[in-house]
Amino acid sequence: MVKKLFFRLPRKSHMVALKRPSFLLGLFILISSISLALFPDLFAPYDPNVFDYTAIKQPPSALHWFGTDNLGRDTFSRVIWAYSVNMQMALFATIFCLAIGIFVGALVGYYGGVADMIFGRCVDAIITFPFLVLVIAVVAVLGPGLTNMYIAITLVGWVYYARLMRAEIMGQLGNDYAAAGKVMGYSDRRIIFRHLLPNAITPVIVYWMTDMALAILLGSSLGYLGLGAQPPQAEWGVLIAEGRNFITTAWWLSLMPGIAIVLTGLGFSLVGDGITDLMRPRG
Repeated sequence: MVKKLFFRLPRKSHMVALKRPSFLLGLFILISSISLALFPDLFAPYDPNVFDYTAIKQPPSALHWFGTDNLGRDTFSRVIWAYSVNMQMALFATIFCLAIGIFVGALVGYYGGVADMIFGRCVDAIITFPFLVLVIAVVAVLGPGLTNMYIAITLVGWVYYARLMRAEIMGQLGNDYAAAGKVMGYSDRRIIFRHLLPNAITPVIVYWMTDMALAILLGSSLGYLGLGAQPPQAEWGVLIAEGRNFITTAWWLSLMPGIAIVLTGLGFSLVGDGITDLMRPRG
């Protein structure tokens, strides 16, 4: 019988993945990060952009948990508000790559032929250069800013999703249910998007979770270089860049946003590993 497009609830054998401490830790970090991104005003005690010249470069204390910067702004509040920008990066820097990559990879993997040859040349042209170098080059042409950063990442990043999707679709074509769909006279669209895609998409989703962590790191790197988010917007890369000149006298300015990057990336990675175990076929 040809498989339908629907998502099954995890079997009992899969529930082991839900009990893994690493997965639960990652889920806790991810839920906390999303909460901070959606409701920063509930957690931040101060306005992140208000200057206080009576509290310049104060170390961490009960009044300012992460200290203050060279303009007297509360670092804890700025790190909290940066969650909104960086979690937005994780989503918008990858969601378009995911959508385009799935669509193109599914079509190329199914039809092959000339489309596959053209796609192969496109992949070769892009992966020849380091990913970060290409993104920086595109942003340099378009200009700094979050929107241009998303465009640059999408123009380069969709290829990696498409390549993975193509390989999975080609692997699924060898199964009996794919041949049965053709024998039964189903249209190509139905075979691709209702039968092949649901069975081939799991590795792509797992890769997406990992890529969101990398998107945060990439967005922070571009912000540090002045090509991503722009001051005075609170963003982890911007905060680290602002604190680099005071690393010996105000170490907390760069350390605290750096810790936030590591923790959030860890959350995405642990959840991605858990999803891998959860969706892995078991006997």
